[in-house]
This record gives sequence, C-alpha cells and structure tokens, in this order.
Amino acid sequence: MMKLMFVCHGNICRSPMAEFIMKDLVAKAGLSHRFQIASAAVSREEIGNPVYPPARRELQKHGITCEGHAAHQITQKEYDSYDYIYYMDSSNARWLNRMLKETSKCYPLLSHDVADPWYTGDFGETWNDILEGCTRILEELK
Repeated sequence: MMKLMFVCHGNICRSPMAEFIMKDLVAKAGLSHRFQIASAAVSREEIGNPVYPPARRELQKHGITCEGHAAHQITQKEYDSYDYIYYMDSSNARWLNRMLKETSKCYPLLSHDVADPWYTGDFGETWNDILEGCTRILEELK
C-alpha cells in the first residue's frame, strides 16, 4: 500500500483539499485499496478544527465531502510511516526541515507554490492547482 501525506500550514485549507481530491481520484480509478491518504499541518494553530468553510464549499462544488476531518500537526512517526509527503509551498518546506529528522520523502506538490486561499480568497485557483498536482501524482504512482 502506498501512503501519501499532504501538508500545509494549518491543515484546514490546502492539505485537506489535497487529501480529499486525491481520495476521490483514486476511488474513481478503482485504486483505493492501493493507497492510504492523509493530511497534516506544520503549525499547531488550527489543531482540532474542521476544514475551513470556503474550502469545504469548494470541495462540495465538485461532489467531494470532507466530513470528520480535524486538523493536526505532522509527527515524526507519521513521517517515518508515510512513503511520500507533499507540501504546498516553500514555507511549509522550511517548517518540515526544522521539525523532522530528515526530509528525503518530502516533495513540493507543484513546481510553484500553491497559493494559500486563506489569504487570497481564491479557492477555485487552489482547487485547480491541487487537482493538477494530485492528477500528476496518481499518474506517476499507478
């Protein structure tokens, strides 16, 4: 089983969007049994909070639910047990470098930063970027 973790600052917008988009993509491809997919934060700011309402609405527009999600911070144990950790921006990469013993399993989701919709307000743009990254990952890992 391939284990994928998506990481952003607070685990309430981008990384849970990536988690649930990826789960939807693998389900539609009939590959759910081959993947374990989760998300986490680099910060502790939003621990326990659900997906941010505008992010939840963006997922719902595309027929994806994110019920039951509660933000949490990535742990060394999670890093050790996951195969790939995908982060959303260069700030997340710096946090991971400070938090973890090593980061050889950490990769950017895209070649450019995925803009944080908490600040931009553009959840549609974030959806498009994350969908692009997740689609590429699925193609590479099939």
